[in-house]
Amino acid sequence: MKNPPVMDATTRRWRAALFLFMLATGVSMASWVARTPAVRDALDVTTGSMGLVLFGLSIGSMAGVLASGGLVRRRGGRQAIAIGAGLIVAGLLVIAGGTALEVSAGVFCGLALFGAGMGLAEVAFNIEGAAVERSLGRPVLPVLHGCFSLGTVVGALLGMGLTAVRFPVGWHLAAIAVAVAAAGVWTVRAVPAGTGQEEAAPGGPADSDAASDAASAAGSEGGGGRHPDGFRGQLAVWRDRRLVMIGLIVLAMAFAEGSANDWLPLLMVDGHGTSATAGSLTFMLFAVAMTTGRFTGGPVLVRYGPAAVVRASALVAAVGVALVVFSDNALLAGAAVVLWGLGASLGFPVTISAAGEGTRNASARVAAVSTAGYAAFLVGPPSLGFLADHVGLRNAMVVVLVLLVGAALITRALRTPPAGAGEEPPGTPAPGARQSDLV
Repeated sequence: MKNPPVMDATTRRWRAALFLFMLATGVSMASWVARTPAVRDALDVTTGSMGLVLFGLSIGSMAGVLASGGLVRRRGGRQAIAIGAGLIVAGLLVIAGGTALEVSAGVFCGLALFGAGMGLAEVAFNIEGAAVERSLGRPVLPVLHGCFSLGTVVGALLGMGLTAVRFPVGWHLAAIAVAVAAAGVWTVRAVPAGTGQEEAAPGGPADSDAASDAASAAGSEGGGGRHPDGFRGQLAVWRDRRLVMIGLIVLAMAFAEGSANDWLPLLMVDGHGTSATAGSLTFMLFAVAMTTGRFTGGPVLVRYGPAAVVRASALVAAVGVALVVFSDNALLAGAAVVLWGLGASLGFPVTISAAGEGTRNASARVAAVSTAGYAAFLVGPPSLGFLADHVGLRNAMVVVLVLLVGAALITRALRTPPAGAGEEPPGTPAPGARQSDLV
């Protein structure tokens, strides 16, 4: 029985760099979220006007997500991460300056830059993480996303502490920007060039693995040696029925995660009558559960496989959501958030891994599914607010419950394709491989 390849120093540094920068992005996002009340007070705007300011984050995030796949195909993941890191740092500094100068338009522009950087970098991270997984034959993406979740916990605690001592928002976000810049420089230097990059033309330069994947896919599609790029190229991968099913799963799981991020504190306050502090602590409990699930999910994935794990995860999350929605006991609903977080924790990274299985056009598939997932994460949950105006926030969460149950019914798509459907990625663990071989 062939064991997975041993991790060399270069790959170890590559993986560590991705972990570090995902941690940094989580800290930066939670730092902003934790200081939004202070920013609103500094700008002296109403809650409605603050909503318009926050819209900059949504615009920037979607722009970054939609642009990332094409940028990676043309320039590779390292350049997408470098540009994303630069935009994140610039965005934080502009937000800090806009807050200090009490200029709402400045904060809006800063959020747009920040969101664009997050969108660019996170899709590229998934492509890089999937490449590391194919190289090592062991789970990487769950821990990668776990680093982001851990960063949100650290950032939230830091933000709460600095808020308590009335530390200036501008200096707080500027310090986070410096930390992100340092992490970004180290990450870009550690990540190999060309991951996910396709051939620009026959014989053109590209990463060797990605180039051969793209050339193989282009040849099979009669592309004359050139794989379709741009919007047409992104649509082409969705011809695969299995990828469509994976996309639907990631939509549901990302929607469940994003709904908690957007609405959980308010859901506890308005839906269960808790205090604002209790609502914030409930969200913290969700974030801790997410982090725990992602850091401990690797051995479970190795033993049971992605289809069984995501099916169980979706059902566990569904039970948690159901208890939050239908229970009239605030304490039980708060405890059920642990199930919601644990169940949602592995859905996104595991579906991304499944999309990248095989060597044919793996980067384009990962980019497509990542884009679908982030679109659901960013755009879907806010739509619950419109529904909540008519049926209440608790009842609106039934949509999340239905999507989770639907995802559990189609997880067969996450099973590894048969050998005839494509080449196995190098380093894929053999069935029954010992857990000790995968550590």
